[in-house]
Amino acid sequence: MARRNKEVEALLQEYADLVLITGGDAFKARAYEKAARAIGGHHADVAGLDAEGLREIPNVGKSIADKVVEYLRTGQMAAVEDVRDRIPAGVRELMAIPTLGPKKAVALYEELHISSLTELVAALDEGRLRDMKGFGPKTEDNIRHGIALMRAAGDRVPLNAAMELAEDIVADLSAVTGCERCAYAGSLRRMRETIGDIDILVAADDSAPFMEAFTRLPHTAEIVVGGAKKTSVRTAEGLQVDLRVVPPDSWGAGLQYFTGSRAHNIRTRELAVHNRLKLSEYGLFDTETGEKVVSKSEEEVYARLGLPWIPPTLREDRGEVRAGARGELPHLVGEKDIRGDLHTHTDLTDGLSPLEDMVRTAAELGYTYYAVTDHAPDLYMQRMTDEKALAQRERVRALDREYHGMRLLHGTELNIGPDGGVDWPEGFLEGFDICVASVHSHFNQSPEAQTRRLVKACEHPRVNVIGHPTTRIIGKRPPLDLDLDAVFAACARTGTALEVNSHPDRLDLSDENILRAKRHGVKFAIDSDAHSVTHLAYMRYGVGTAQRGWLTKDDVINTWPLTRLRAFLRKA
Repeated sequence: MARRNKEVEALLQEYADLVLITGGDAFKARAYEKAARAIGGHHADVAGLDAEGLREIPNVGKSIADKVVEYLRTGQMAAVEDVRDRIPAGVRELMAIPTLGPKKAVALYEELHISSLTELVAALDEGRLRDMKGFGPKTEDNIRHGIALMRAAGDRVPLNAAMELAEDIVADLSAVTGCERCAYAGSLRRMRETIGDIDILVAADDSAPFMEAFTRLPHTAEIVVGGAKKTSVRTAEGLQVDLRVVPPDSWGAGLQYFTGSRAHNIRTRELAVHNRLKLSEYGLFDTETGEKVVSKSEEEVYARLGLPWIPPTLREDRGEVRAGARGELPHLVGEKDIRGDLHTHTDLTDGLSPLEDMVRTAAELGYTYYAVTDHAPDLYMQRMTDEKALAQRERVRALDREYHGMRLLHGTELNIGPDGGVDWPEGFLEGFDICVASVHSHFNQSPEAQTRRLVKACEHPRVNVIGHPTTRIIGKRPPLDLDLDAVFAACARTGTALEVNSHPDRLDLSDENILRAKRHGVKFAIDSDAHSVTHLAYMRYGVGTAQRGWLTKDDVINTWPLTRLRAFLRKA
């Protein structure tokens, strides 16, 4: 079963927002925000903890622990229900719009009686927001952006949420008697950044036991379609999951077909027709005789079409079929190629886990090097100081002597200011092994200013990696408006890597931008940006995104041996 930490985190965060907009204590709201983040990033499933166990999580006191136990036992949290009742449902709907925020949602309701998305769009079109205090033209633009983001996201879910659910279902169905093969397919297997529905494929002679077991799984809230070959259910979270059962000798063709993408399948079917064959989910058939040629494995299907096996992450009709026919498919970077993580945080700044826990977990992952990169002082809310950074460096050096199989690097995540400057002077930065630099504010600068800002950061002699380069948060914050090609060219010229941030909410750079940057000759770092020990496992999503961008080991600096990495970090 998927951990329940995320749903508890969302509920506590909602409570914090509701406390603020009802005029409650700001310190209380902040306490619930901290507890929400701590529970979301906790390594163990909170469903298995009692109140005492919950209180051992940082920032979770007795009152919050009791509320969490109440929710896990009853499915409700009375404090949240009480404050929800005091806020019109329409305001809660407006609060869901990225870039709007709870306070502005309340203002819209109280001053203009807006309580739905439809009413908000009409008010924007009529220009009725412009007379409100704090609502200027820029605010209108931001709200329109937020509405567009929400509509684009629709019912899609983050990659990690879909992955956790799919892996649970695959494990459950694989245990059913008669199962010969079971896997997830579709956009999830292609590692798309968001998932609209989940496709599960089973190879078995008799479909009935699987259809029955599928509808009885604890995730199932509603049966949408039931049948012998396909059953669709909807989870309590509203996500549709489709199960298809195919004969074992059709497994390869079925997996290829249901993995997609549609455009890739059209291309492979055209290739089949050219070879007087017909390709379907049941196999590759001779057009004239109707005889099945191959179907048991994807490798056989592709080989009969004159192609090597094409990794699912490339199947988007971006030239992969042509490259395969020419023997030019890249050997994609894989999870096993990652030697270390170069962007992580501890509880010294905004992380949730102590340094020692983060290092121990990294060692358990088999890394050969690992960088700690807590925030620098310009993000004032993190309260970083020179003294804290130097004290942490001593702790990192001491731990480095304990972990003989893994070298520890002491780094920092610098804040790229509005003018492109960074937190510490160059002399102080010389003491760090690696410097990641990222934009954390001033998102609404002009495209020209944003471009100058990023290019200047690339040109800094101590900046090694540009973290989450476009700053996007999927479905919540749009990417920076700037000349990306100018930034890519600056990275290639200065020897500055671009990050592929593995956090499922970011996946920044996106696969399309990775492809563009690669053409400029840029090098990349695939990092977790972990703020807790559980986040270190997000690396798989960054690798999947890098694969979709056609990256190889040589493109990614944290697949390199430490000696080669250190040479790159010197920006010689």
